[in-house]
Amino acid sequence: MTPRHAATPPADPVARFAERPPRKDMQNFLHLSLPGHPTALIRHLGQPDTTLVIGDMPVDWRRGQREGQLYPDLMIAFNIDARAITAERGYAIDDAGKPPDFVLEVASPRNAENDYIHKRAGYANYGIPEYWRFDPTHGDRYPQPLAGDRLTGGAYQPITITRTDNNRYWGHSEILNLDLCWEYGQLRWYDPATQRYLDTHDSEANARIAAEAQRDSERNARITAEAQRDAAEERIRQLEAELRRRSQ
Repeated sequence: MTPRHAATPPADPVARFAERPPRKDMQNFLHLSLPGHPTALIRHLGQPDTTLVIGDMPVDWRRGQREGQLYPDLMIAFNIDARAITAERGYAIDDAGKPPDFVLEVASPRNAENDYIHKRAGYANYGIPEYWRFDPTHGDRYPQPLAGDRLTGGAYQPITITRTDNNRYWGHSEILNLDLCWEYGQLRWYDPATQRYLDTHDSEANARIAAEAQRDSERNARITAEAQRDAAEERIRQLEAELRRRSQ
């Protein structure tokens, strides 16, 4: 099978993206939105006018033969008109001039096999350079807890996944220059350049709480030191007054 890439297929009447029926599972919310991964990636990648980080948006060609629209749980595209694509509520590869650069799926209880068979072939046909899959169940839904594919010579080739121990796996995304990590059933993103994880909502909240606690501790220490100083100065005044009284 020879994958199709971003070249515009023969023009047919323009078709608009249809509304997607409501999701029946909470995997995207629980493992992407709730921890705040899209927000962390938007902050890290920057360039919001030309970089799109979004989930549950259909991707397809607008004209010509269509794949029936695929909906990545997470999609990232660089060097595109992010506002126009968001306003359209769909990623038309021929309009954007290129496919998305990165997609990720989170295993769902009912439709996991679709992700690593049908969607894998579809994303390859679209010419998407990297396709990743995350299974919070440690491989009960997908064949592996964490897997990635890189488009090489028109076909997906598996990305090396390193297993640190039974609760930690990671692989490197060349597109994002980030490590994707499976840790105790949670998805994390690690920046090799700074040697730090991207912040989740919890890590940001914990850092803020720790900073506030540190400020409170420093303020209390300052108040205590000032009180001790005031007490010492008052004691000196009392002693000086007593000495003056005795010298009269």
